[in-house]
Amino acid sequence: MKKKAVVLLSGGLDSTTCLALAASKGFSCYAMSFSYGQRHSAELLAAERIAQHYNVVKHQIVSLDTELFRNSALTDSTLEVPAFQGGADIPVTYVPARNTIFLAMALGFAESIGAREIFIGASSVDYSHYPDCRPEFIDAFQTLANLATKAGVTGDRFTIHAPLQHLSKVQTIQLGVSLGVDYSLTVSCYQANDTGEACGQCDSCTFRRRGFIGAGVDDPTLYRSSESK
Repeated sequence: MKKKAVVLLSGGLDSTTCLALAASKGFSCYAMSFSYGQRHSAELLAAERIAQHYNVVKHQIVSLDTELFRNSALTDSTLEVPAFQGGADIPVTYVPARNTIFLAMALGFAESIGAREIFIGASSVDYSHYPDCRPEFIDAFQTLANLATKAGVTGDRFTIHAPLQHLSKVQTIQLGVSLGVDYSLTVSCYQANDTGEACGQCDSCTFRRRGFIGAGVDDPTLYRSSESK
């Protein structure tokens, strides 16, 4: 019988690469996505497409109280999503404790279905931006998972996989291409419109576009206008 894995699936490039990798390793995959008041529905629609494409055992879409996440440009339409600026400051697109909450939900789901492997697409390019994408956080959460669960304390331990954390965006795309990922299914933009067209200006669009250029792979992203490319 195949080992089960829970894969956090946002609908973006990184999480889709993670799902493809987990599937390639022979895991029976359960995808988990979240509706938490993000600015657009395109991300979740992409996650649904991708989950169907990979024929996951179950795609769990969890609705969270939107009041949980405030003061982030990803959840508050009154805050502007900035164009890419670089630098090491934590940006206004940081969502408070998001990965902690998502992983906690994935942990509960995983324990309930007998899965002991959890995949998250935390990416190396986000180290300087988001505290909950750092290797230290992933390691700390794995320790927590094995202290806070019946499975963990009885020796049936959890592993939190963040296979992209030490890869550049170029290397992530190269990995995905080697796994046959169709990146046209994905949406990575922080402010994509309802049809999934990307702004071409935000941090996520910038990292994604540079990744495709660096990998020498055609960029399948739909942009809102030619000026955004």
